[in-house]
Amino acid sequence: MSRLLDARRFSRAARELADADAALGSLVASYGVPEFWHRPPGFGTLVLLVLEQQVSLASARATFERLRRGVGSVTPGRVLAASDVELRAWGLSRQKARYVRALAEAVTEGRLDLEGLETLPDDAVRATLTALPGIGPWTADVYLLSSLRRPDIWPVGDRALQVAAAETLMLDTVPDPPRLARIGERWAPWRAVAARLLWHGYLKRRGRRHTPA
Repeated sequence: MSRLLDARRFSRAARELADADAALGSLVASYGVPEFWHRPPGFGTLVLLVLEQQVSLASARATFERLRRGVGSVTPGRVLAASDVELRAWGLSRQKARYVRALAEAVTEGRLDLEGLETLPDDAVRATLTALPGIGPWTADVYLLSSLRRPDIWPVGDRALQVAAAETLMLDTVPDPPRLARIGERWAPWRAVAARLLWHGYLKRRGRRHTPA
C-alpha cells in the first residue's frame, strides 16, 4: 500500500504534477500550491460526510454542530442513545438519521472496524464502506482521500471536481463520472494530489477558502 500523504509529500507531488502537466502547471502558477488539509479518521468524520451528501457544506456543518451539542460527543454509543425525535430536531432528515444510526450500529456491533480500515488497500476500504446503508462511492472516496490520506484517490462523483476539471482543461461540457475517470488517468499515481489542486483552483475562482470535500 502506498505511503500516506503528508504536507511534505503533497507539496513535492504537486510540484511534480505541475512540471509535467501544462494545465495543472497553469493552475499552480495562478493560485499556488494549497495548504495540505485532512480530516481526522473515525466515526465523526464519516457522520459529517453522510450529512454533506446533496446539501451545502455550510448546512451540513451546522447540522453536525447541532448533533454534537445535542449528544455531547459524536460517538456511536451516544448517537444510538439519541431518539429519532431528537435526531430530527437537530436537523437530520429521516433518511440521514437512519444512515447515521446504521453506521453507529455497525461500529458498535463490530461489523465495521474503523481503525482496521487504515491498514486495508483502497479497494477494500471502498468495498467495506459502501456495504453500509447511505455510504456510496463519493463518501468512501472522500474518506479515503481526506481522512486516510491515500495518494491516488479520484472521487469522480464529486460535482466540484467535475466542474474544476472542465474549467482547468477548458472542456466544452462538465465531464460525467466515466469521462472524469478517464481524464484522471493522466495524473496517476497522484490523483488525490491533482484533485486537491483542482479543488483549490475551483475555490479560488469563487473567492472561497475552504475545501469543498
